[in-house]
Amino acid sequence: MTSPTPLDNRRPTTGVWSLVHAERAALAADLGHLAGARWATPSLCDGLTVRQVLAHMTAGASLNPVRWMAGVIRCRFDFDRQVAVRLAEQMGADGAETLARFRRVVTSTTKPPVPVLAMLGETVVHGADIRRPLGIAHDRPVPTLTAVADYYQRSDLPVLSRKRVDGLRLAATDGPFAAGAGPLVSGTTLALVMAMAGRVSYYDELDGDGVPVLRERRPTPR
Repeated sequence: MTSPTPLDNRRPTTGVWSLVHAERAALAADLGHLAGARWATPSLCDGLTVRQVLAHMTAGASLNPVRWMAGVIRCRFDFDRQVAVRLAEQMGADGAETLARFRRVVTSTTKPPVPVLAMLGETVVHGADIRRPLGIAHDRPVPTLTAVADYYQRSDLPVLSRKRVDGLRLAATDGPFAAGAGPLVSGTTLALVMAMAGRVSYYDELDGDGVPVLRERRPTPR
């Protein structure tokens, strides 16, 4: 189990979970009228539809460390296979059932062996992975995004966000987030979060002489 980070110590775990639950509830509400072929819309998460990303989020909220490790062992430490297997478990017969399963875990505090802030990051990033291709607007509280940005710029769990922005100076244009030293990358806190998570479609929303460096470090499509 990963030890608490400095931000974990400043913000009570229950407070972080309340942010996770709020973002999950908002996403469930936004998808309440989604139907038919729209569930098959490609998400921002490489190779996955919006429905598959939602099932992946349900899986993440259903796995405690013991179940997670059992799955990893069963998949012979092939983490991509583990993700695919757990995702398939939560798909259900159709989009409506996928959403129903997600609604059941909105207030879950179950998680794999990652910090609670990583779960908040997953909720924010995957929420954008789903909403943006569907054209669904969502106003996220800046403090929520700031907590994720602060975590991502100093951690590579579960995405290689810290490595991606190493040697760059990050500055939010809509909130207090600022970190690092070097060539500047500025933009909204959401754009910075999504860029740190490797979502290249957000790079065009960023400014500064550090953006070309960030583009060079973009994830290689699988």
